Amino acid sequence: MDETAPLIRQFKLGLMDNFGYLVADRVARVAAVVDPSFDGRPAQEEAGRLGLRIELVLLTHGHPDHSSDVERLARETGAKVAAHALSRVRKDVTLEDGRVVKLGAVDLEVLHTPGHTADSCCFRVEGALLTGDTLFVGECGRSDLPDSSVEALHDSLLRRLRGLPDELIVYPGHDYGPTPTSTLGHEKRHNYTLQPRTLPEFVRFMREP
Repeated sequence: MDETAPLIRQFKLGLMDNFGYLVADRVARVAAVVDPSFDGRPAQEEAGRLGLRIELVLLTHGHPDHSSDVERLARETGAKVAAHALSRVRKDVTLEDGRVVKLGAVDLEVLHTPGHTADSCCFRVEGALLTGDTLFVGECGRSDLPDSSVEALHDSLLRRLRGLPDELIVYPGHDYGPTPTSTLGHEKRHNYTLQPRTLPEFVRFMREP
């Protein structure tokens, strides 16, 4: 095992098939919890077992099924809460597109990918991409909610994400697909929501039952 490579652990959390994540620098022994959902204690307990100090709680977006346990986790660990500037959650660290968040020697790059919500972000960590509700394995997030934009989702999926390297491992925000993870190349080839479409075609596609 390469001890200098970022540690990424996936956890099934709550009753809505949510995935939360523990991301860490194993050498510096510092960690972040991404999307603690309704109960981030499994990630918190794993950090304790591994001797990691949780410094950050990162949110891909502010929906309650991703953020409900943020305040308890931050209070118990002393971690700072990081979310996009448009997020309504209380935050200590304001994220913007292109910002690189340091976690020891591990870099977490913020990709603002609105559409499912205005504040939706993906986090790129070396060869991994934590996609929240922007992209699932075999699917994408809804665009018919009050804070959604089908036009923004088209740009996020078909320009931002399709433009990233195929070898990135996709870590989604929910366990909605046939596998808990995928690769971006596989999703480009097989995920019907990522197939090239013009904006009018994508709008019609997303409105189909």
